[in-house]
Amino acid sequence: MVTAFAPGKCILFGEHAVVYGQPAVAVSIDAGVEVTISESSRWILEGKPFEPSRHPHISHIINDIFEYTGRPLEIDIKSELFSAAGLGSSAALSNSMGAALHHFVRPNEPLDLISLARIGHSAEANAQKGRASPTDTATSALGGCVVVSGDRVKGTQHFFDATLETPEGSRSWSISKVELPEIEDVWLVLGFTGIGSPTGDMVAGVSELLKSDPLKMKEIEAIGEITYSGLRALSSGNMEEVGHAMNECQERLRKIGVSSPELENLISATESHSLGVKLTGAGGGGCMVSLTRNPQRVAECIEIAGGRPLVSKFGSGGARIVIEEN
Repeated sequence: MVTAFAPGKCILFGEHAVVYGQPAVAVSIDAGVEVTISESSRWILEGKPFEPSRHPHISHIINDIFEYTGRPLEIDIKSELFSAAGLGSSAALSNSMGAALHHFVRPNEPLDLISLARIGHSAEANAQKGRASPTDTATSALGGCVVVSGDRVKGTQHFFDATLETPEGSRSWSISKVELPEIEDVWLVLGFTGIGSPTGDMVAGVSELLKSDPLKMKEIEAIGEITYSGLRALSSGNMEEVGHAMNECQERLRKIGVSSPELENLISATESHSLGVKLTGAGGGGCMVSLTRNPQRVAECIEIAGGRPLVSKFGSGGARIVIEEN
């Protein structure tokens, strides 16, 4: 039996602008997805017969990536993440499944996190009909603070490049990390609105907005500038400036129409206790995130405002094996 864990993620800066070549900055969070696999007499997923067509991420990893031909497996999944909330739950599932199966079939071969990120990205692309950014899978696999951009970003440590053939043509990304100084008294508190975040619809909506009002591209460019400013603040450990950049990013996201009344409700409820607060992910629902030195108070404010809180330290670890039994 092998159990692997992969964390979810939170985007600090760069939502939507990353689609237009600007960088996006994401951090891993404490909560994530745990996958346990063990040999069985038949294929079982969470206590029920495994149907590959209903679980494309898992099926792709078993059949296409590892070409597994061994005995049937029993697969159990435990998730601490809100589903369809912009926290990278499917990426965390792909990464934890990839890590668990790797260790199951190759127990003497160390887990390479870059290879795992590529496996996860492949599974995401397969499930999304050829469209998938490596942001979620890279952040979940590598952990810490990850930067994804069309070009290499100065001041970051480059890890790998990713390319994907999409229905719209070839896309490529550079994935790097920011080495964070020791940060002890700052937390991330995520607040789930209870409404799923429709990523495809939100991205399409921004595209239509830019076509109808090309001047709005200035907001996309401004998000890029804010992201670079936030990166400098992160590198120096200036969390007040990181919070300021988050607030500035939220102003621009409002102007391109991706916030929502539910998100604004949670943002308003927590801003007086936050260094910075904004939506995280595609918007239209999903989650907001507060950078704070008072996580308990922010979590209480989210609950009072009707949301569901999730507290995480800033920049947790990446994917890992947590249990191994012969």
